[in-house]
Amino acid sequence: MKEIDVIIDTEEIAEFFFRELLKRGFVPTEDEIEELADITFEYLLDKCIIDEETEE
Repeated sequence: MKEIDVIIDTEEIAEFFFRELLKRGFVPTEDEIEELADITFEYLLDKCIIDEETEE
């Protein structure tokens, strides 16, 4: 299996959730959206879909 580099941007995830929740009639706060983005990132790590690399 070929390895590819994927960059996951939690701000982009937060914006996506915000737009999608608004479409569904929810009005989340900025803090709630940021938490959802962080939870999503942690889920992807937990499922080994992504590996976290820190910039040095």
